[in-house]
Parts: sequence; C-alpha cells; structure tokens
Amino acid sequence: MEEIYAKFVSQKISKTRWRPVPPGSLQTAETFATGSWDNEENYVSLWSIGDFGNLDSDGGFEGDHQLLCDIRHHGDVMDLQFFDQERIVAASSTGCVTVFLHHPNNQTLSVSQQWTTAHYHTGPGSPSRSSAPCTGVVCSNPEIVTVGEDGRVNLFRADHKEAIRTIDNADSSTLHAVTFLRTPEILTVNSIGQLKIWDFRQQGNEPSQILSLTGDRVPLHCVDRHPNQQHVVATGGQDGMLSIWDVRQGTMPVSLLKAHEAEMWEVHFHPSNPDHLFTCSEDGSLWHWDASTDVPEKSSLFHQGGRSSTFLSHSISNHANVHQSLISSWLITDPAKDRIEITSLLPNRTLSVNSLDVLGPCLVCGTDAEAIYVTRQLFS
Repeated sequence: MEEIYAKFVSQKISKTRWRPVPPGSLQTAETFATGSWDNEENYVSLWSIGDFGNLDSDGGFEGDHQLLCDIRHHGDVMDLQFFDQERIVAASSTGCVTVFLHHPNNQTLSVSQQWTTAHYHTGPGSPSRSSAPCTGVVCSNPEIVTVGEDGRVNLFRADHKEAIRTIDNADSSTLHAVTFLRTPEILTVNSIGQLKIWDFRQQGNEPSQILSLTGDRVPLHCVDRHPNQQHVVATGGQDGMLSIWDVRQGTMPVSLLKAHEAEMWEVHFHPSNPDHLFTCSEDGSLWHWDASTDVPEKSSLFHQGGRSSTFLSHSISNHANVHQSLISSWLITDPAKDRIEITSLLPNRTLSVNSLDVLGPCLVCGTDAEAIYVTRQLFS
C-alpha cells in the first residue's frame, strides 16, 4: 500500500465519509465529509483530496486535502451519512438530525432540513423532555433511519416534516448504531451486546429477531452489513473484538476475532471488495482485514511494519454441509485454520481513531489527534 497522508485540521474528527460516486461512473472518490466533536465549535466540512504533497518535518507524508466548505454544527457530530450526491445527514449529541445541502457552484453548505427533537428523554411523571444524543443514522433514499441514547428508532423521509414511523421503546438501553438489511428491515446494536432486527412492515414495537453473545453484555458500538450478502453482518464493541454474524442462523456470532486493545468504533466491509474489512479503535489503530480465499498460506498472521505475529480467535459454528461457493468468505473462514491477514495502516499509534470510510482504492479516517489520514492506493 502506498503511503497514508496526514493533514492536521485543528479539530477532533468524529466522523469521515466519502461522497458516493454517481452510479455507473468511472471516477474515483474525490470528495469526503468530516464531522467534529469535543471542540468549542463543531463543524461539518467537505474536503477535496487534491494532490498529495511532500514529506513533512517528521518524515511522514503531508496530505494536501483542500477544505471546500464547512458549516457550524450544534453539538458533537455523532454520525454522518451522505443521503445523495448533494445532501449529508448529521446526527447530533443534542438529539437533532440535520440534512445539509452542498452548493457546488459557490462551495457552501446550508441547512436543508432539520428534526430538532428526534431523540429525547422524558422525565418520570412529568412531560418535560431533555435531549438525548442521536447516536446513529443510515440512509436509503428517500428514507433516513436514526437511533439514539433514548432507545428510540425513527424513520424519516427527506421531504416530510414529521417522522413516518417511530418505535418509542425500541430498547431499554442505548442504541449505538443502525444499518439496513433490506429496505424495510433494519438492524440495531445496543449497549448490552444485542443485535435486534426490525421490520417496518410490521406494526408494534417488537423486534422480529434478537441476537446476542451469551453471558456477555459487552456494549456494541458499530455494525456493518456485507454489501452482497445481506444476512452477513460484522459488529465491534467495547472489548475491541470483531464479531461476524449470519442472521439466518441461530442467535450467536459465527466467529469472534480478537482484535483491538480498546473499543472498536467503526467496522466497514469494502463496498465492492467485501472480502476486505476495515476497523478502527480507541487504541489508535486502523486495521485492514483480508479474508480473500486466494491467500496461499494457511496461518493467521498479523502484519505491522514487516513483523508478523499470530492472533487468537475461535469459530463458533461449523458450515461443513453448506455449499461453500455460496457462502461469504467471512462465514467459511475458520480463523484457527485459515489465514486472515491483518495489516495495520497507520504508521504509528495515535490517539483514538474514531471513524473510517472506504470507497474503491481510497480510504479516509479521522482521529482525536486532530488529523485526517487519506490513502488512494489501498490494494496496490
């Protein structure tokens, strides 16, 4: 992989997201959005990756990411998702959900829509409301789903003032993240280690399925669905473990992989090359997991700066009877026998790596060290 380029931006970065490229277009990722947190003033910003610069004084590569425009954001940016080419949805620690519109002709961002009290706590016996952070958002045009610390799930439409559907007591604990399985179905992860599947076609406030790690109530912080096989999901949580789940089978993860030394904040399958998966952590690391089956050797290796060391893992279930070509490599890989290659992508440990995104050959991540890292040659 070519060098990863750092740019220091004087704000802690909580979220980074590539702007999607138009369907069918051959262009590579050029523009990404960031959200900040824990600063006196927080911003949603749009950047162009530009040309890469020269060696800086520390011997690292200085990135030339150009700030296109930014707009002030009330509260910490808890999540950030592109709705389409022009619109970005931001989740706030104030419980507000905002849709920002990018105007490329004069490079500005404006507020196009806002649901100010999407998430809130209600006091016992009183009508008073106090805001609850909106922790996660996922978009599938025209729909936007949000989850929050209040255990509430909202379904919004971009052109509607009110929520289309709200599941008020979806969870008694904090919901940390959400993803679509299929369009009417979403999957949430919570602070007591549960995955819940919700079907918006069903009335009522009950999930259609609950999965969890038996015995453990380790908070789960992130989830991503396999882009081609909608029954395969990856989660990460407070213990830094990577869990792979098949929602069709049982209520337990298929495999548990020992990963980071602290909280895993995000996990992402590569959208067009899903045998590759990426994770980032509070421990300051950013990892590339390669489960592609054409890797010749069969031992689990961890690469960092040319050194390799084995890592611990165990596979919970056995898929001996299932036709293997139909199964994701994440489900057939028994990590104790097969090789998953892990590469550490950042040159040295930093403060928490809070967010990452991958698109084509490009990766972006943001850190509490007020840096944005970009590489444009992931697989070279």
